[in-house]
Amino acid sequence: MLIVFPIYDQFTTLDLVGPIEVLSLLPDVEVKVVAIQRGIVWPDNAALPVIAPFALDEIAHADVLIVPGGTGTLAALEDRQLVEWIARIDQTSQWTCSVCTGSLLLGAAGLLNGKPATTHWAMLDALRVYGAEPVTERWVRSDKVITAAGVSAGIDMALQLAALVADEQMARAIQLAIEYDPAPPFTAGSPETAGAGIVAAVAEGQTALTTRPMRTRPNLGFLTQ
Repeated sequence: MLIVFPIYDQFTTLDLVGPIEVLSLLPDVEVKVVAIQRGIVWPDNAALPVIAPFALDEIAHADVLIVPGGTGTLAALEDRQLVEWIARIDQTSQWTCSVCTGSLLLGAAGLLNGKPATTHWAMLDALRVYGAEPVTERWVRSDKVITAAGVSAGIDMALQLAALVADEQMARAIQLAIEYDPAPPFTAGSPETAGAGIVAAVAEGQTALTTRPMRTRPNLGFLTQ
């Protein structure tokens, strides 16, 4: 089974590595990370550069397509090459998935029209632009499309996907293997529990993140030599 993740400038790291950590433990899977061009792609925290070993034009199909989100999603929505590639790969996939604002890219590719879907809580209303029905859930399945809410919800979605492509026993074993037994110290993981002040602060910060310059990037050209 071929699982493909397209990444782009200022994607969110956990949107990518969370599902990879889960799904790479399935038997007989191959994971490929792709970008417009091969090479280093910087996430939105500018902390951990990721190397995409494959370019979009090198990947013509996928059994599972998973599109991560990030503060760079709004810019990626204007990239016709990426959006059209997502639409083409969806025609070959058994499952098409997204994490966080990656669902907006699915929407731009025409894959959410008339479907229930979710995304990061701050961007839920944006799904309506693409004809989707916004749903406040950790993950939402509609036929072969599964969308996950913000960032950490990608792990939940990946465990459900593991149960669908293998079986529930396998998914439970993977959950135990990665010791995914969340016990956060605070009840602040959703707008409903965080409180109005924190919600407002995070919303303002997120708006700023979409436009602020990234921190200085170190020269890591040696990684691709």
